[in-house]
Amino acid sequence: RIHLMAGRVPRGTERAAVAAEMETTFIENLRYAADLLAQASREWGSLRRHSSWGVLGSPAAWHRAAALPGAELTGCSSALQEDMMGLVEPINSRITDPRYYLNTPHQAAAILEKVGRPNLKLQLDLFHCQIMDGNLSRNLETYFPLIGHIQIAQVPGRHEPDSPGELNFSYIFDLLESLGYTGYVGCEYAPKGDTQEGLGWLRSYQQSRGLQPGGTSTAAE
Repeated sequence: RIHLMAGRVPRGTERAAVAAEMETTFIENLRYAADLLAQASREWGSLRRHSSWGVLGSPAAWHRAAALPGAELTGCSSALQEDMMGLVEPINSRITDPRYYLNTPHQAAAILEKVGRPNLKLQLDLFHCQIMDGNLSRNLETYFPLIGHIQIAQVPGRHEPDSPGELNFSYIFDLLESLGYTGYVGCEYAPKGDTQEGLGWLRSYQQSRGLQPGGTSTAAE
């Protein structure tokens, strides 16, 4: 994981007052991290790293953060593959972290476009996306070329996908399949009870699609 943390806004400072400078610094940091990832990919095995950024702070703190990826990566100088990528995740600022700066997929997509590095992608957590913007079908379709990883949790409780809530995950999974998504889907939720029991939704989904645990088809038997 690559964390480009940036501190917090001093009390009394408006987010809008520091937004432009924070974006400029973040873009510089991401380009630096992307270059390190590309270099490491030529030397290391396959690994996917997550770039978490957006806790607001002073400009000095933002610039100090630029050194963090280098410190983390050069300390491991020996093995990743060419598909190694950094993942930028927007986190909702309405419930989870009110002071988090990078909070919508639109903002993240605009920044990734400015950075212009193919080894940086969007980590789209549907929990955060639903809270900040909703419109998941259109957002998935619009930002699909940028998506490097998907995370799921029911809204608003952040529990299992089949728990009561706003999201229809059977529809969402079908949409992802129709879009051609072949990556991982991360389950970033808090189980309401026992972890194994909480995976019942996955077993039910696999059975409904004629799949065995692990994703193989029952027809193959």
